[in-house]
Amino acid sequence: MLAKQRFVLDTTAFTDNQLRDDCGEGELTKTVDFLIDLIARSRIKLNMSCHMPPITYKEFSEYMARYECPDEIMIKAETWIVKKSPNRYDTKIPSEIFYEYVQDMRERMNKGMRISESAIWEAAVESMVMMSRGEKKVEIEGKVIGKAITDFRKRYRIALRKGTLDSAPDLDVLLLAKELGAGVVAADEGIKVWAERLGLRFLSATSFPKMMMEYLKYYE
Repeated sequence: MLAKQRFVLDTTAFTDNQLRDDCGEGELTKTVDFLIDLIARSRIKLNMSCHMPPITYKEFSEYMARYECPDEIMIKAETWIVKKSPNRYDTKIPSEIFYEYVQDMRERMNKGMRISESAIWEAAVESMVMMSRGEKKVEIEGKVIGKAITDFRKRYRIALRKGTLDSAPDLDVLLLAKELGAGVVAADEGIKVWAERLGLRFLSATSFPKMMMEYLKYYE
């Protein structure tokens, strides 16, 4: 039997769109059912355990509820996914990582501010041009303000959230993996970036089932 391996799963380890195409014929519930079966077989035959922090498991459960996932699948998930809270007080994180995170967030906030300023100027200029043409306030709001808000939200979200940690479940995944000496499984770019900075093994959502199937192929 292989030495015990541990993995900490993010919600995106189950919900990634490419994963659905690879493992579930495009359907989320089929994908999750397939993965839980793999996790169960790997636990019994390969001594491999898969963990989730409770806050992450709650996020996963709520996501599945929105898709009306059958109870039998969630019972299997409850059985085979180990729920454990990270020890936030004793888990040691190098101060350099904390410094890098603060620096990264400062740069992102500055970029967000520049995006905000740019969006305001663009909307203001276009609105003044339309007013000079005699267009009505309702038309300006529809053509300029609505589009400006939509574009701003998209650019701002990318600037502040893409490639970084932006939620408590993300942070708990990394803390638990650090505590257990476990690998991290996700389809989230921010988790990937910071897992690698913490020196943790990272597996993408699409590569994880392939790895388990490869192991099981030689065992079975």
